[in-house]
Amino acid sequence: MSELRIRAKELDGADELVAKRAEFVLDSASDGASGTAGVYLDGNSLGALPAAVPARVADVVARQWGELRIRSWTEGGWWTAPERIGDRIAPLVGAAAGQIVVGDSTSVNVFKAVVGAVRLARLGDPARDEVLVDATTFPTDGYIAASAARMTGCTLRPVTPEDVPGAVGERTAAVLLNHVDYRSGRLLDLPRLTAAVHAAGAPVVWDLCHSVGALPVGLDEHGVDLAVGCTYKYLNGGPGSPAFLYVRADLQDRFDSPLPGWNSHAEPFGMRPEYEPAPGALRGRVGTPDILSMLALEAALEVWDGVSVEQVRTKSLALTDFFLECVAAYVPDGRVTCLTPRAHGERGSQIALRCPDAGDVMRRLIARGVVGDFRHPDVLRFGFTPLYLGFADVERAARVLAEVLAEAPAGDAG
Repeated sequence: MSELRIRAKELDGADELVAKRAEFVLDSASDGASGTAGVYLDGNSLGALPAAVPARVADVVARQWGELRIRSWTEGGWWTAPERIGDRIAPLVGAAAGQIVVGDSTSVNVFKAVVGAVRLARLGDPARDEVLVDATTFPTDGYIAASAARMTGCTLRPVTPEDVPGAVGERTAAVLLNHVDYRSGRLLDLPRLTAAVHAAGAPVVWDLCHSVGALPVGLDEHGVDLAVGCTYKYLNGGPGSPAFLYVRADLQDRFDSPLPGWNSHAEPFGMRPEYEPAPGALRGRVGTPDILSMLALEAALEVWDGVSVEQVRTKSLALTDFFLECVAAYVPDGRVTCLTPRAHGERGSQIALRCPDAGDVMRRLIARGVVGDFRHPDVLRFGFTPLYLGFADVERAARVLAEVLAEAPAGDAG
């Protein structure tokens, strides 16, 4: 047994989160070549299924919907689910209760947040007419920011995160940034960039899709104005599980959502023609909540009982450090290039390796039981979910990667 495999076993033996693995449904199928179970490194795209979810969803369908039917809006707690589950997510992003509402997709919530941010900025200065967006952002965020800018009569200005402090000014109406870059896994300095935007008198919107459930965020501590995030990655809420919207407590009475609906009305069952927003974060709601996926998410969040996000971050960094060490030991020099920053303060919970034949390499890895994903044109992306991944998983993934690369034709990895 190699030294790295021995170390992996020792690290797993000392892992304080190791018991959490049993709370997930993981691949029990064996890889034919090695006889070992597969390694799931795509939790940054879709988290594994928490074992408690199927029974909970069955109860929601059979009893709450099938037997109680409409009574479940009150007796089953359906009506209060968006804010109740929001309060469950709040500690994972460093927020006090009453500031997060769950519902709709990430894209819809980005739209609400960006337009809402522009309207907040114009309460203080109606002349603000520029929206800044991370030039390296996930494409949908860019599309939404462009649409929000057109609707509000603003100019859209893409800038790199490094240029944000020098780009914000008296014209800035809103800034939309990604906490962790989806492609490279780079972690931005949220406190510094938030402070820079605030110094220019503008609000900032943070997309937390690749950080919530993977690392501390500190929304309240750092005075973030608005934030959105998905729940199907590190929160393991399931495919298409609803996203969330954070509105800082002192801004809620001024937050003007561009998507008012009966669910966010101060008197939702009054059916009045005039709109009056509900108090607090509730004004971030729109229409009828998607109950089946929302309550599946609520069950999934139970895996966080007894776990702090700081524990998860410590293990995440240890896992990614160990993966990089194993890759360096097993993979020939020059075959891959790491795009993810080595510094802990600049790294999310994924490792991105550049490889010229990345698409074919990932297909071969998946066939061998190591599941990551491929990002065009040449990126192998591996997500590390500390609640269910171990160090032996990491060592095996790097070892199989080296074997696959040895079988594939080498190219220019630079």
